[in-house]
Amino acid sequence: MDTDLKHLIADKYNGDASLVTQQDQERIAHGEPLAYIIGWVPFLGLRIGLDSHPLIPRSETEWWTEKLIHHLQQKYTDTPFTVLDLCAGSGAIGLALLKNFPHARVSFGEISPMHAPLINKNIQSNGLDASRADIHIGSLFTPFQNKQFDVVACNPPYIPHKRTLERSVSNFEPDVALFAGPEGLDVITDIARTVKKHITPGGELWLEADTDNIVRAGELLAQTGALLTTVQNDLYDRPRLVIAYY
Repeated sequence: MDTDLKHLIADKYNGDASLVTQQDQERIAHGEPLAYIIGWVPFLGLRIGLDSHPLIPRSETEWWTEKLIHHLQQKYTDTPFTVLDLCAGSGAIGLALLKNFPHARVSFGEISPMHAPLINKNIQSNGLDASRADIHIGSLFTPFQNKQFDVVACNPPYIPHKRTLERSVSNFEPDVALFAGPEGLDVITDIARTVKKHITPGGELWLEADTDNIVRAGELLAQTGALLTTVQNDLYDRPRLVIAYY
């Protein structure tokens, strides 16, 4: 049996192969990402629904989100703090923080209105505290006006336009969540210009970037007010994460 079909049966139909539809098999044959067909992905102990077809959370993002959780546990212990999951998509990063920090307030910022109901559904379906969460739709920091956060966590679009991606990505995942200009830095440049006024003194930005533009991303943040920036390698030993301190 095909590996994708095995995963589909296990994760979508709880092992009952008789429930697999012809449509399921056609979607697999057409190269659609299995995560969309199943309808959800695991992420740090959460079940992240993908109903509105946001960017599928990757292992690289899960890696640094777990790293962020460990860091914040040491930094804040039981002290309340505020988080913004910027470019939230499915809300996976913010959901993981909402789960692990009962004293944290988590905001989600997302440009696509279709993903707001999904984030809310993911909060509810994972049994998380919706009273500590808010969802705002708009471009980057626009919906947050003068609001500040102790932590901004962001997986923005960062792929250069000319790069060729696997068909399962380019044909099915949203361009707006993938591509960001000729160098892949358009969105990160916009973030760098405005992030400082949205971070409290002593706060941090955790930003995912492309291996080819991550050094420049760090430079942009340093040039626009970060006191210190560091670049860290991901679980595949590729430069993937910029941490900026303010």
